[in-house]
Amino acid sequence: MSKNLRVGFGTNDEITVGDHFGHCEKFVIFTIEDGKVGKRETLVAPEHAPGVFPKFVAENKIDTVIIGTMGHRAYNMIQANGAEVILGVNGKIEDVLNTYLAGNLKSQGTACQHHHHHEGGEHHCKH
Repeated sequence: MSKNLRVGFGTNDEITVGDHFGHCEKFVIFTIEDGKVGKRETLVAPEHAPGVFPKFVAENKIDTVIIGTMGHRAYNMIQANGAEVILGVNGKIEDVLNTYLAGNLKSQGTACQHHHHHEGGEHHCKH
């Protein structure tokens, strides 16, 4: 890994990987320089609306998004912008980052196929 890479984790507590991309309150972003962890940033997530989160990912130059689940549309938009998406992940962000940097993190999930039109309710995709 010779170029700088920005790896973003959706989260609500800044410690663990979030369950659902569109419901995350924050993003923890690590800049990886020559395979080593450099800067860590925490950004407040934008308001959840169609297309807003993928745009946020692109604007913040995030190369890889690591999350539990995300909607199918967001998944396609992020990939169309050239970023990688790794789904089906949970656990502590630092542990997951180390697994990713070791080349051992594989996407385990699929994007949610349904639409979310409810406000404030809990959402859990089952795969």
